[in-house]
Amino acid sequence: MPRNLYITALEERCGKSLVVLGIMELLKKQVNRVAIFRPIIANLEFDKPDHDISLIIEHFKLELDYEDSYGCTMREAFNLINIGREDDLHDLILKKYKNLEENYDFVLIEGTGVQGQETTFETELNCDIAANLGAPLILVASGRRKTVQGINQTLQLSVESHEERGVSVAAVMVNRAAPEVHKHKLIQPRHISQPFSKIPVFVIPERSELSSPSIGDVARWLDGTIIFGQERVNSLVGEYVIAAMRVENFLNYITPGCLVITPGDRNDVILASFSARSSKAYPEVSGIVLTGGLIPNDNVKKLIEGWSGAPIPIICVKGHTYLVIQQLHDLYTRIDPRDTQKIASALGTFAAHVDAQTLRDQVVASVPTRVTPKMFEYVLLERAARNRQRIVLPEGNCERILRAADILQRRGVADLTVLGKEDEVRGLATSCGLDTTHLVIIDPLTSSLLEPFVEKYVELRKHKGMIADVARDRMSDITYFATMMVHMGYADGMVSGALHTTAHTVRPAFEFIRTRPGVSIVSSVFLMLLRDRILVYGDCAVNPNPNARQLAEIALSSAETARTFGIEPKVAMLSYSTGSSGSGEDVDKVADATRIAKELIGERGLDIALEGPLQYDAAIDPEVARTKLSNSDVAGHATVFIFPDLNTGNNTYKAVQRAANAIAIGPILQGLNKPVNDLSRGCTVDDIVNTVAITAIQAQALKE
Repeated sequence: MPRNLYITALEERCGKSLVVLGIMELLKKQVNRVAIFRPIIANLEFDKPDHDISLIIEHFKLELDYEDSYGCTMREAFNLINIGREDDLHDLILKKYKNLEENYDFVLIEGTGVQGQETTFETELNCDIAANLGAPLILVASGRRKTVQGINQTLQLSVESHEERGVSVAAVMVNRAAPEVHKHKLIQPRHISQPFSKIPVFVIPERSELSSPSIGDVARWLDGTIIFGQERVNSLVGEYVIAAMRVENFLNYITPGCLVITPGDRNDVILASFSARSSKAYPEVSGIVLTGGLIPNDNVKKLIEGWSGAPIPIICVKGHTYLVIQQLHDLYTRIDPRDTQKIASALGTFAAHVDAQTLRDQVVASVPTRVTPKMFEYVLLERAARNRQRIVLPEGNCERILRAADILQRRGVADLTVLGKEDEVRGLATSCGLDTTHLVIIDPLTSSLLEPFVEKYVELRKHKGMIADVARDRMSDITYFATMMVHMGYADGMVSGALHTTAHTVRPAFEFIRTRPGVSIVSSVFLMLLRDRILVYGDCAVNPNPNARQLAEIALSSAETARTFGIEPKVAMLSYSTGSSGSGEDVDKVADATRIAKELIGERGLDIALEGPLQYDAAIDPEVARTKLSNSDVAGHATVFIFPDLNTGNNTYKAVQRAANAIAIGPILQGLNKPVNDLSRGCTVDDIVNTVAITAIQAQALKE
């Protein structure tokens, strides 16, 4: 069973609370510890807690602190988005959600309460949050005052737009449906085209006891005082009747269950309403709202108090009549945590019209398999922090490196060593407002490690005629010194390249860290963080024109790297031809590499799905794959893409990065005995943070 579910409204006043109540009751029957989480709640006013969170926590008696049950307020969210810090918003939400996920068996997530006609912004925001939390969606739509055709069109567009954004839709609830919609059950999967046909649609009819406000709802909404009839606060309100005319005319407008709104000094209207209540000739009035802060005089009070018939609740409010009518127009009935009758009605209605087993099966089947960039970045930092590794950053005179180091320290991702002159490094950090309290700074030129490193380097390179003076010059170089720290066990990994070329960064690693047993070639991959998935591209940075054997080794190394980062490897050996449809020297090389890779997989007992030659479209698009290579487990579903040469790979990763607005993390070196990774000289602080986390995870994997 999945561990979360996201409920989101497609429009305002669709009765989302009923759905949340119903699904929480289902969950409580089969899951021990369940939490409610709202990523964004309405702006807090007068210290009142969020209505829906309070409803769920109180009714189901959840062991959950209120402050842990939401991410932030809508005002806080807008402030971050308006200054271009939407990533910070998602980080905040993800962090609070993960805290719940660690302590509960299941987290039910409720999206924002959509308001107004312009719902696109909130719909997209909820969609992005659901994707980042890896949660299948239940969409809640309103069927009130809508035709079947109108509902169908709304749902079709909504499902398509959500799935295009990489979110899995588990089910759709059409709530508050008109009798003709529910009676004929016209909104069913068989009546709706793909991709909607496999998604169950549950139609829940409008229930007056749920959609109509009670006297208590009206009093709370208007901040009024119930001065009579307190025992009938659960009476439901029908229409609103404004009594501004003479009594003989007012009586013509009374309807069953109506709420009479009149100035507080209209004693005649008050008495006429009571009389109508006890007369068989007129419908019963549900209650009276007295406006202007006026209350009946003593004689009228005495009459009301001595009334022998059923009492009529009377609410006294401060606003004038027109203002009160405006306020009531915006009243939307909510299920109060203390209203046990309304809660029982809601749960009964949900149970009667939602097949629990179908919903349960569909939610399990709809668990998203895609990983968003934000999810992936969060998991990177989390995994690295679980078993902190020692990472050396040789470029201590780079502001971006120091800013990244500050973030990494604060988040506890790794234990860092920075190279450079200590006074210069700390001076630069201080000028940037960064904390270096826990940062280890080593100056290679004055370090006690320099001479031992020189001796070791001479030993390692004596077959090349290395002498001490040359070795000392090399070890005085920050990259050589940092790489030797890794080789000698003073650090678990190195990250460099913000100020240096790739060749300068990786040359020392090639010289004396070298490849792991069974690996013939050092290669690289980029982790391509697309909007709705993570792909692995190799080799796009190191080997210009690998031969068939080397290409096979690159494929296996890339598959291993993918698995290290939680990506199930389905390896596509890329060419300009799919299967046996083409010929030529370049195609033959990829075909030979595929054959060798499959032999190595068998010899080493590896569990890797691999296919080639494949064109890129056949590797990634299921529709194209069905046409070009229908019997393949990889075609159409590839996660690891092996390019035939550096020219193809480097250009492709940059094209995808720019055209698809993807995040490219790398190059990540693979095949070395210990992890060393290169940064782009144009890297951002976030790039450095991610690369350090990746290096730490590689170090963890090598120690396992």
